[in-house]
Amino acid sequence: MSIQEIRFFGDPVLTTPASLVVDFDKELRVLVQDLTDTMIDAPGAGLAAPQIGVPLRVFVWDVDEALGHLINPTLTLSEEMQDGEEGCLSFPEIRYQTPRAMRAVAKGFNMHGEPITVEGSEFLARALQHETDHLDGILFIDKLLPEDRKLAMKEIRESEWFNLASEQGRAIQVKDSPHTIFGRIS
Repeated sequence: MSIQEIRFFGDPVLTTPASLVVDFDKELRVLVQDLTDTMIDAPGAGLAAPQIGVPLRVFVWDVDEALGHLINPTLTLSEEMQDGEEGCLSFPEIRYQTPRAMRAVAKGFNMHGEPITVEGSEFLARALQHETDHLDGILFIDKLLPEDRKLAMKEIRESEWFNLASEQGRAIQVKDSPHTIFGRIS
């Protein structure tokens, strides 16, 4: 198990939908451990496999001192919304008010292929939505109100980490979210 390099905004793996996990094997268990180790080291509240360059539908979280992981998740969201500051390990030091559903129910599998359901409200709901979005190639800046998104993009372009990525030839890819910011997923 090891700490992996976190990919920054501009890396195409972050805006490409991840593939379903079909093999629940030792390699998957190593991936879950690598994600957990990398998230804790960062430190962060969640980390999706694409953020370390692995295009699979796997993520981990660390919320309220509870570690967890989910594979091939689907979400059901409440109509009630929350607004709160959100950041992302793929956007160092960038934080913005981001609308999310107040509650989320995530269904998927654990690393052994057993079905699990995770229900969360407030911060856990935010983390479940944020990480599932990563698996769909959607970034938290896609959820921002237009004026905040414009400010975020300016801040990103001026950041040291983004300029380093740009110098390495990584093109920016920005996608709109298929999730409405005003309620349930369609």
